[in-house]
Amino acid sequence: QVQLVESGGGLVQAGGSLSLSCAASGRIFSINPMGWFRQAPGKQRELVATITSGGTTNYADSVKGRFTISRDNAKNTVHLQMNSLKPEDTAVYYCNAHVQPLWSSSRWVDYWGQGTQVTVSS
Repeated sequence: QVQLVESGGGLVQAGGSLSLSCAASGRIFSINPMGWFRQAPGKQRELVATITSGGTTNYADSVKGRFTISRDNAKNTVHLQMNSLKPEDTAVYYCNAHVQPLWSSSRWVDYWGQGTQVTVSS
């Protein structure tokens, strides 16, 4: 079994910064890609940012220039640095990992963290 453990999240004022971290553990051969999604009440879950093992990043237009995603392949961790936060960024943020498990090299399985609340006050 694979588990994603998230840290970070909380309450921050508009214009402030917050950092999220996620660590994947278990019988993992590789993770590609790894990233963050978010979901606000009454809205669909949306992509925030992803990053491949080679370092290629993909950002939602709404966060470009403000958020930075990074990862440590050796530690199976991913981080999201969020700057210039806006009230519209308020949502539950979920870590996501597309995992190739050790027990089956032909399979790729999507895993999700439990979610962490990010609230940006005006």
